[in-house]
Amino acid sequence: MVEMEKEVLPLPPRYRFRDLLLGDWQADDRVQVEFYVNENTFKERLKLFFIKNQRSSLRVRLFNFSLKLLSCLLYIIRVLLDDPREGTGGCWGCPKRNSSEQSWSQFDWSFIIWVNRPLPLWALQVLVAFISFSETMLLVYLSYKGNIWEQVLRIPFILEMISAVPFVITVILPSFRNLFIPVFLNCWLAKHALENMINDLHRAIQRTHSAMFNQVLILICTLVCLMFTCICGIQHLERAGNNLTLFDSLYFCVVTFSTVGFGDVTPQIWPSQLLVVIMICVALIVLPIQFEQLAFLWMERQKSGGNYSRYRAQTEKHVVLCVSCLKIDLLMDFLNEFYAHPRLQDYYVVILCPAEMDVQVRRVLHIPLWAQRVIYLQGSALKDQDLMRAKMDDAEACFILSNRFEVDRIAADHQTILRAWAVKDFAPNCPLYVQILKPESKFHVKFADHVVCEEEFKYAMLALNCVCPATSTLITLLIHTSRGQTAPSEAFKQRTGAFQTLTREGGASSADQWQRTYRRCSANEVHHIRLEESKFFGEYQGKSFTFASFHAHKKYGVCLIGVRRLDTANILLNPGPCHIMGGSDTCFYINISKEENSAFVRGHRETMRGPGRGAGSGMPQTIYHGLTRLPVHSIIASMGTVAMDLQDSSDSSPDSSGGGAGGSGGGEWGRV
Repeated sequence: MVEMEKEVLPLPPRYRFRDLLLGDWQADDRVQVEFYVNENTFKERLKLFFIKNQRSSLRVRLFNFSLKLLSCLLYIIRVLLDDPREGTGGCWGCPKRNSSEQSWSQFDWSFIIWVNRPLPLWALQVLVAFISFSETMLLVYLSYKGNIWEQVLRIPFILEMISAVPFVITVILPSFRNLFIPVFLNCWLAKHALENMINDLHRAIQRTHSAMFNQVLILICTLVCLMFTCICGIQHLERAGNNLTLFDSLYFCVVTFSTVGFGDVTPQIWPSQLLVVIMICVALIVLPIQFEQLAFLWMERQKSGGNYSRYRAQTEKHVVLCVSCLKIDLLMDFLNEFYAHPRLQDYYVVILCPAEMDVQVRRVLHIPLWAQRVIYLQGSALKDQDLMRAKMDDAEACFILSNRFEVDRIAADHQTILRAWAVKDFAPNCPLYVQILKPESKFHVKFADHVVCEEEFKYAMLALNCVCPATSTLITLLIHTSRGQTAPSEAFKQRTGAFQTLTREGGASSADQWQRTYRRCSANEVHHIRLEESKFFGEYQGKSFTFASFHAHKKYGVCLIGVRRLDTANILLNPGPCHIMGGSDTCFYINISKEENSAFVRGHRETMRGPGRGAGSGMPQTIYHGLTRLPVHSIIASMGTVAMDLQDSSDSSPDSSGGGAGGSGGGEWGRV
């Protein structure tokens, strides 16, 4: 053994593992070896074509479905061409016997066993039956797994033998060509082929319809097959009785199954009466099961929210809100801020949440204000099927929000990151707005269009409070939608903490002046307008920013805080006296409403100039009464010449417009 091991030479350098992987070897001394397994046998290749391969199997199912429908159509043609009053002679070639020779009260089995079948029609039916029989036997052979009775005792196989084998026998025995064959039973085989075809279609296109669609289709097919079987059976059995046509049989079945029962058309002989009893029993067993499954799926669909309509997604604009747990305060904050913008009134909001709606959310979504615009879908943003239900690829934007009251904030950020990745992978062109809780999580969602970190924003506000007191209060009031003095206190009951106490006790009827002032000023928002189109600032063209800010606040009560030139995307906050106002400048100001929604009463100026200003002079008090006595405009004018450049993000926002409202207006400011 030792000598044999010494004689083994090492592999040459060209047989190194790297070379084997890269294919860097000489091909002259290599031999290609093909390994055959069971899949390459003739039976396995046939199984691959007829069963395993989705596309070829779909074609086979479609051909089988068409074949069954053709056989049913040929049966209807045979019934329309057959008239028992012309007489029947039983077997093929036997002399015909007129049916008028006997009374209809006498029961004659020959009218049930034998029919009149023209030779061309018989040839077509034999051809269809032979093809169907060959296909069935081939599928039985390919599906055989050691138990032949499992294949033979299947209901589709039994129906196939009943409707196909007699035609094959008539080729051998021509005297049986007029034998009645229940070809109408092929409708049940067509139903079975249709169900298999839909399953293959789902596998081939890698998409699935809802379970509701499949169940409705099965129910409709069951009803059609049940009615068709009853119509054809009664019509044939009544050949020996009342001689009903197909339309008469259809009328009788509809009246019977609808429990109306006029009684003008009734079966006359006991075989047809027995068939009616059997079909009613079958209907009472089969149909309730189908309706029960349909009702169960409908209830589950209603619980999960169903699907967002594809037609509505293509004709209307909608946004998707993805949350892990939907609370009433989060929902109301989002809806109030989102629909505060005038250009977003026609948008639909599709909520995608894995949890079931609680009682409070359900009650809110039943309010007419939200019922027609907010759609709740129970599902996960991590599943493509649920994203498809929400029509994420057609959405104008996707908002992924976190619950700010989460105990484990790191785990909440992990869920947010996974949802953001899933949405970006499914709909890469959909604008993505992500809210995270921890600053270290921003790196993982940098691909999003806009990322808001709660802790980062909170600490930035605290730092600004150290530089300028009450800065956080100012910014919070500007970006938060409020109705000010006109809003009832009940609208703010969802707020928590000191603000809730303030709004309950410090409303417009509060005795404290600072609370009334706070309440009124909370309605101020940030708006913007072009200077040459503005009545507030148009007269200050060519003046300095300080002059325009001072006199605009003194004259109109608006606070000019920044401008943006036409040739730049940066916003200059308080550029100081060095900046000269131009007609193409965009002015950013704080006011209750935008200028387009304001009314100008020139008489107020003369009244304010007179000695008797205020309530005693008859001028109605506005929200600025009492505020203009404070040196606010002096403070604005003396803020200095320090300018802060802010990136304007209003162009990339889906809710940008000429003037912001609440949170929408605050979105124009980018970062602070």
